Amino acid sequence: MTDSPTVLIFETTAGDPPVEFLGDSSDIVYFISMAHSERYGADHPLAKAASAIKRRLRIPMGPLLNFGDAAPDNAAEEQLLGRLWQDAAGLAACARSVAAAIESDEELREMTSALPELPERLRELAAMADWADEQGAQVRLTFVL
Repeated sequence: MTDSPTVLIFETTAGDPPVEFLGDSSDIVYFISMAHSERYGADHPLAKAASAIKRRLRIPMGPLLNFGDAAPDNAAEEQLLGRLWQDAAGLAACARSVAAAIESDEELREMTSALPELPERLRELAAMADWADEQGAQVRLTFVL
């Protein structure tokens, strides 16, 4: 799933962090999109991985699932973008926990095998959120398809 125009955009109220994604951030977009669709019965391996992370390992994924389209089509979507700002420390902890879960669980590694760099990208996201937290900043996740 590389060479994709799909990009995760990480924003902070403190400006650009000194850390950035060192690889394709679309892995995170695909994962969180499938994780979001899991609640609606999606049967994709990434949705199943999210279900296992949330239910079997009891890792709250809320901060990672707080995201939206960077290009709103209407006023309602524009308002949603304003509500996506969140606590940086919570996002950092969530991203780090999900990365550790994937790396330490054979079943999760198998279910996320289409995105082999996902844990690495999640750790990079955690580092960016850590920086924002140190600045006392809020963060927002959006994507471009």
